[in-house]
Amino acid sequence: MDAFIIGAGPIGLTCALEAQRRGLQYIVADKGCVANSIYYYPTNMRFFSSPDLLEIGGVPFITQGEKSTRQETLEYYRRVVVDCGLHVRLYEEVLDVAGQDGDFRIETAKGEYRAAKVIAAIGYFDHPRVLKVPGENLPKVTHYYREAHAYSDQDVLIVGSGNSAVEAALECHRHGARVTLAVRKDNFHEGIKYWIRPDIENRIQSGEIAGHFGATVKEIKPESVLLERKNGETVEVSNDFVLALTGYEPDFEFLKQIGVRIGEDANRPPHHDPQTYESNRRGLYLAGVVVGGLDTKKWFIENSRAHAAPIFEHLTARLSKKRS
Repeated sequence: MDAFIIGAGPIGLTCALEAQRRGLQYIVADKGCVANSIYYYPTNMRFFSSPDLLEIGGVPFITQGEKSTRQETLEYYRRVVVDCGLHVRLYEEVLDVAGQDGDFRIETAKGEYRAAKVIAAIGYFDHPRVLKVPGENLPKVTHYYREAHAYSDQDVLIVGSGNSAVEAALECHRHGARVTLAVRKDNFHEGIKYWIRPDIENRIQSGEIAGHFGATVKEIKPESVLLERKNGETVEVSNDFVLALTGYEPDFEFLKQIGVRIGEDANRPPHHDPQTYESNRRGLYLAGVVVGGLDTKKWFIENSRAHAAPIFEHLTARLSKKRS
């Protein structure tokens, strides 16, 4: 096999399309479904990017509205896989990548593969940034928000300061939940959508949503959560559910396990050549948002889908040179 692609998200599928276009033998493996990260987006989410920016492989993305819904986007990527006949293995987690350039041995939960090159397009959304506090594993805690219906007439604590946390707080409030918002800093994230900020600020000012700023979660109990303010004061908030919407990050442990060196600066970018996207491990490439490390605002589908072309230009030249 010429290339083994880890991840069946938009960028992994773009890499598969590029491999197919070049007549290479490849397989894509994912521990979940097609576009697994998007599957876990809020049920009623609508993409901010226009459909043409989400297209891959020149396959048109037609939507009913100006912006695509989560469901339309899932259907689009699933249709790409089926209509283009991509070789995708779903629910097959990659456990390890052994061997070396030209002869990698990829171990998955279902078997072993051999490939000349490996591309890791693993994203970050399926790896939540955990709070690391007692009680975080209680059944009432989740790091993903799907929809508000389940939280009607319930006490809900939402942890976070970004768009995901704020939108969840507003939607839950409007579906009858009693919402408390815990924000670690003194204000919301500067990247809050401009049309949402006044809404959440007004709801807090009116007391419709309780806001605790400069507060961190210290412990999650079965019926409450302990918050600690900057001055050391502890506040106990009763609740039925906790939505810890504190962001996501690449699976650094997996990257290190497969031999990718992680940068030491604040964003911890995985080592890669910015021109070819080859990592420090020869023959192993990184594609998509994972290359940004903790700088998750740098890469999106629309700009990282361009990674596939230079990756395959580079690895195809290597393969041709070796075969000649």
